[in-house]
Amino acid sequence: MSSLQGLRFEVVPSRFNEKLSKASFRTPYEYAIETAKQKALDVARRIHQKDLRAPDVVIGADTIVTVEGLILEKPIDKQDAYHMLSRLNGKEHSVFTGVVIIHCFSQGGQLELEISHFYEETMVTFAQLSEELLWEYIHSGEPMDKAGGYGIQALGGMLVESIRGDFLNVAGFPLNHFCKKLAELYRLPGAEGLRRGKHSSGPTAETSESLREEGRAGPDRGGAQAEGGDPARAPGTRDAHRNWTAESLPPFPAGLLELIVGFKASKALFTACKLKVFDVLKDEAPLKAVDVASKIDASERGTGWLLDICVALGLLDKTERGYSNSELATRYLLSDGEFSLHGFIELNDNHSWAAFSQLESAVREGSSPDQWAVGESLLQDSCPGPDARLCLMKAKHGLAKLTARQVATAFDLSRFSSACDLGGCTGALAHELARENPGLKVTVFDLPGVTEHVTCFQPMGRQTKQVSFVPGNFFKDSLPEADLYILSGILHDWPDEKVHDLLSRVSGSCKPGGGLLVAEVALDEDTQAARPGLLRSLNRLLHTQGGERGLSQYRQLLQAHGFTDVQVARTGDIVDVVLATRPAP
Repeated sequence: MSSLQGLRFEVVPSRFNEKLSKASFRTPYEYAIETAKQKALDVARRIHQKDLRAPDVVIGADTIVTVEGLILEKPIDKQDAYHMLSRLNGKEHSVFTGVVIIHCFSQGGQLELEISHFYEETMVTFAQLSEELLWEYIHSGEPMDKAGGYGIQALGGMLVESIRGDFLNVAGFPLNHFCKKLAELYRLPGAEGLRRGKHSSGPTAETSESLREEGRAGPDRGGAQAEGGDPARAPGTRDAHRNWTAESLPPFPAGLLELIVGFKASKALFTACKLKVFDVLKDEAPLKAVDVASKIDASERGTGWLLDICVALGLLDKTERGYSNSELATRYLLSDGEFSLHGFIELNDNHSWAAFSQLESAVREGSSPDQWAVGESLLQDSCPGPDARLCLMKAKHGLAKLTARQVATAFDLSRFSSACDLGGCTGALAHELARENPGLKVTVFDLPGVTEHVTCFQPMGRQTKQVSFVPGNFFKDSLPEADLYILSGILHDWPDEKVHDLLSRVSGSCKPGGGLLVAEVALDEDTQAARPGLLRSLNRLLHTQGGERGLSQYRQLLQAHGFTDVQVARTGDIVDVVLATRPAP
């Protein structure tokens, strides 16, 4: 390019860590442009800091391959290269290069920037290739530093059947479009005017060589990858660009963008669970997409999309033999797993998702959207129907299994011979308490509609003989006698007046020397915000009339009802446990 266009340039690798969230961008070319811009900005700032002068122009580029909506960059290993090339085999795909041109100048010691960008798309069609040919190409080593796993300018050219568009774009840089863009930006009639003048403020060869040495230690996508432009501004409108200093440019809000599109990942997970994808792969994996599609009665194309999304989310693993469950899915997403969150996912998909779509109305009107779907858990007699109640029970059971051991072992409970778990649902905590305390008899006291469905949740083992279930409403009926009462994940569901009513009933039933064990996700005392934890989404989003409290508030509540000795145990970021006892006579 230097000899053709009269440009004097230095190649300076960028150290920008290319981990932008692809889901945060509407189109593949916007992702390529933003990546290119961030790389170019990194180089511009480093040159300015190193040489104390601004380079005239920094050019960044980033090339990606896309097929069926999936962005393919460089393969991480040979297996990844095989996945990419297999996906391209016999199909047409797009090659996008995002190019950014940053005009730099120094003003008052500050680096000032004007940013332009464009992208080029070329359509490439692969021939139908044999497995042997694909692996022969992979073993050549060429795919490992190429976007999409191939280089058209070298051995990879044998994979290509046809091309529509700029060949050099596929090779890594759209030279023709770039030259036109430079002439447009700098209002020059031809390439001759692009030569640097004697006043050039660009980096010296010494500076650039030094930066090249620094860049070799950091991430570098190579010549086919580049810095992205500013998608918010139309290309070719240099005079309308706002000048930014290097210090005033805001950081790229990757976390915020992931939050904005996070619902898409949730819905993909919900859909995979609803279609029993993880159950299908439990015993027969690995399976190809066509086999999974047949088993879940879905299209091969749609199933392939869903499976690849699950791979990207870390829920599935993929090899040349097919798809299989990741360790995460095996542990938590099988419908019959010991620590399955399948029920909690079903609750959110079938009920909470629809309820939260009405959140704007709830905020404007001050009323709670669909109270059953977002709130009263199993404490309401009005909970609609056995199927809905069973869905809630599965959700609570899955969450309780993850926290039961922390609650059961937070304190030494050996001095108690009997316990009553109020609102204990399926008995997940009760069984863990029995396992840890062989001499403890535990009664689970919950609504009749709950206790009649608990059979399918019961584990095997001797501790089952220590646990019994009694139907009743703890706001209306007499509480079973016990040395220790338990309220796990209950108090946050209710406003203060109901909490005082419940604690008064517990205090009246608790014998002198008896105790009350409370487990909740407590607010941070300084910020009054919930600490990070597994149950935060349930506590902060699913209640409608209750609320989370700090540990000092729970201490005051318990002391107000005659529990003088109050001990607190923090069990990490999952749940907090309070043990309070009535004074002995």
